[in-house]
Amino acid sequence: MVTNRAFNDTFLKACLGEKTDYVPVWYMRQAGRSQPEYRALKEKYSLFEITHQPELCAYVTRLPVEQYDVDAAILYKDIMSPLPAIGVDVDIKTGIGPVIDNPIRSLADVEALGEIHPEEDVPYVLETIRLLTTEQLSVPLIGFAGAPFTLASYMIEGGPSKNYNKTKAFMYTEPKAWFALMDKLADMTITYVKSQIKAGARAIQIFDSWVGALNVADYRQFIKPVMHRIFTALREENVPLIMFGVGASHLAMEWHDLPVDVVGLDWRLQIAEARSLGITKTVQGNLDPAILLAPWPVIEERVKAILDQGLITPGYIFNLGHGVFPEVQPETLKQLTKFVHTYTATK
Repeated sequence: MVTNRAFNDTFLKACLGEKTDYVPVWYMRQAGRSQPEYRALKEKYSLFEITHQPELCAYVTRLPVEQYDVDAAILYKDIMSPLPAIGVDVDIKTGIGPVIDNPIRSLADVEALGEIHPEEDVPYVLETIRLLTTEQLSVPLIGFAGAPFTLASYMIEGGPSKNYNKTKAFMYTEPKAWFALMDKLADMTITYVKSQIKAGARAIQIFDSWVGALNVADYRQFIKPVMHRIFTALREENVPLIMFGVGASHLAMEWHDLPVDVVGLDWRLQIAEARSLGITKTVQGNLDPAILLAPWPVIEERVKAILDQGLITPGYIFNLGHGVFPEVQPETLKQLTKFVHTYTATK
């Protein structure tokens, strides 16, 4: 527990482009995977079983804060968590990922989807947030949701995909059904995220993990309007909003146009290059997580280069370009956090 410590708002200040004493740090997938305590829990419980037990889920969420001294926690759950509430039969299968037994194939399938009522449908998520934010954390809690394209890709493909052919085919050939699905998922996301904020989340990250499969023209036509609607609705809640996807460097300026506070970058787009494109908002990223498997001198060299670029302009949060690998040693993340804090405090 860390309740006796003063609240650390460095991450929130950086989200808003304010000056901070050092660069704040958090890691995507910092909760779980590489932690031995988590792996021990996974021998007894599935992901969904952990998230349905608020005390246990809160423990998993706060563990990396205590172990790594990061400046923000991110709620332990999956982007699939709200889908059962609207009628999607989803299971997280080890070694595969989300598998959906009733994939979307028609407008009728879309129209059959229901609505989410968070207090009734996902009370355990909200109770976990309340536990963390009222009793256990001295750093901000980041809530999150999956973006409509990424959720739709699972719902249409029936599971993970390498090329999203079924998803794109549905988008191109069934535009009425596609936009109906986008609207359904947008409504769900807005309601779900607002409930997280009401429960105590202090920032929100929207993961559009697989939208990089689209080109800019298709993004503008099929995705950007719904993302604008989501973020416009969430702006009313007055918390920092972060946009992130993988392999989507060509969409960075499209995200910058959205009413967000932070543009998340993976390792494919350097921070200096993003700034040169015209991104003036806070940026987050972007160490390739594979580098965490290298010797410490290699990690330090790569991290210095990223930090030196991030520090040029106010508004920078250090993170990885994607999630922590299971093979990463917890001690490496602890050492990395300390290095970022120490190195940037002298700049």
